[in-house]
Amino acid sequence: MPNQSKVAPGALKALLDDALFSGVVRHFVRTTGEEPTYVERQVLECLKYLYLISRYPKRLAGLFLPVEQAIDEVWHYLILQTREYRELCEERLPGRFFIHHRSLPYEDYQQSQSSREQMLEEALRWLPLYREEFGPFDEGALPHWTMVRFLHQRMGLSLGDIAALEAEDPPAQPGAEHVR
Repeated sequence: MPNQSKVAPGALKALLDDALFSGVVRHFVRTTGEEPTYVERQVLECLKYLYLISRYPKRLAGLFLPVEQAIDEVWHYLILQTREYRELCEERLPGRFFIHHRSLPYEDYQQSQSSREQMLEEALRWLPLYREEFGPFDEGALPHWTMVRFLHQRMGLSLGDIAALEAEDPPAQPGAEHVR
């Protein structure tokens, strides 16, 4: 039986009011030249990322953001809408807490890890949580989630194979911020 999505795209879109969602999409269509449907998916994947952090703070605290830079840019834009971003975090997302952002270049993150295995485990930790909340990754998600695209395009795993992956769940660092 296929996984049923708990959180539908419409419910994610409703996390932002219509004016903000439309404004974010317009901004990134204008500044990136991407098609509106592609940008809408970027915004939804950013909201999925924030939803997962909010829903699973202990499991995901301190982990490197496994999405593309463009998704991080959407997050930055949302943060700049200070009132709406606070409301999103504290009133609409499941954890009801403010999600802080801290920039960290990938090279610095890479040097801080004890091994490639640890980096891989951390990147894979997102996969079953995403599948549990939103259903399996689809083709539309590939451009936005770095590890999923890598597993699919470079490692040759099918989306079904990726959906079947599990990750260990070691305790996360208390009080850690989410980094990108």
